[in-house]
Amino acid sequence: MTNQNVLGKQRVNERLMEIAMSFSNSNDLPATAVPELMALFGEFLAQPKNNLLKPLEDQNGKGIAKTNTWIDSMRASSPTRTRNNPENREQIHWKLFHPSALNMFDQIMHKANGKQIVVFLDYDGTLSPIVADPNKAYMTKKMRMTLKDIAKHFPTAIVSGRCLDKLFSFVRLTELYYAGSHGMDIKGPTNRKNTKNGSNDGVLLQPASEFLPMINEVYKILVEKTKNVLGAMVENNKFCLSVHFRCVDEKSWAILGEQVSLVLNDYPKLKLTQGRKVLEIRPTIKWDKGRALEFLLESLGFANSNNVYPIYIGDDRTDEDAFKVLSNRGQGSGILVSKIPKETKASYTLQDPSEVGQFLQHLVEWKRTNSHNHKL
Repeated sequence: MTNQNVLGKQRVNERLMEIAMSFSNSNDLPATAVPELMALFGEFLAQPKNNLLKPLEDQNGKGIAKTNTWIDSMRASSPTRTRNNPENREQIHWKLFHPSALNMFDQIMHKANGKQIVVFLDYDGTLSPIVADPNKAYMTKKMRMTLKDIAKHFPTAIVSGRCLDKLFSFVRLTELYYAGSHGMDIKGPTNRKNTKNGSNDGVLLQPASEFLPMINEVYKILVEKTKNVLGAMVENNKFCLSVHFRCVDEKSWAILGEQVSLVLNDYPKLKLTQGRKVLEIRPTIKWDKGRALEFLLESLGFANSNNVYPIYIGDDRTDEDAFKVLSNRGQGSGILVSKIPKETKASYTLQDPSEVGQFLQHLVEWKRTNSHNHKL
């Protein structure tokens, strides 16, 4: 038996033990969560052992770790959406380990009880749908009102790969914290005076400011180099760049990937990563969304506190850095927005931005109810 299978069985056993303990303690597992877990548990036991221990793969059947070419790598980071078919066994297995945050809401709130909840949210694919034109990724009026309500009750931050100005133009709420450029451009609410640098302009941190001339230079080169790839779009996010290939024919993906890679060969201080139908170019500094989360918690006075419960909701590979931080801290809940099984450090899932909105509304209602009860 391989080490991978042994680890798989250990993880299965640990999860089953966790569920069993939860069933035996009604305070830890609310009744609303039991039906889902019971159904998943039954389906789980009915599956063949070799299927249970099979590593998660992308929709093309190729493990992400095995992709050696640009085309495979770009496919792996941008799996196609599932159709509305009955759930297959892989999805059921995945949901056992990453149940719906809506169905497990009471359990999450039980863990957060008595602690300060801090809300962190990605933007694209989390607050707004993924669209063909990234300049038109608008969130709904209802989502904006929900965000406004959330910010009344909890410190709230938007953490995105977008540049800060573009991010604010979409959200337009001054009471939030914003972390643009994958957390490399952080700004607090405009009425907050105790910023990290002592100024009153709301800027908290820009750890990659020295890379700004280089980023602008590479942006101009990439715009020129990729202009012959139909559908490709290069976006300048100030401290990072995004090369979108959502509207590029799949036959041209490899060409686009090679063009971007060749440009970056001359810039060793920049690195290339991948997201959902986007190539991301960032400085090689040790900074990501996870570091941004830690910095914001520190700015709020919760650096080493046991009285904080961070909730981070995101849909992309770059959000995994934040999920990992929460996992390592043993605090809070990471929630992945996805309909497709993915390897993730998140504990829970939501299907799409509409479910994110529902979860945030539940959070507001929970806070209002708790506040009312405390006044009685």
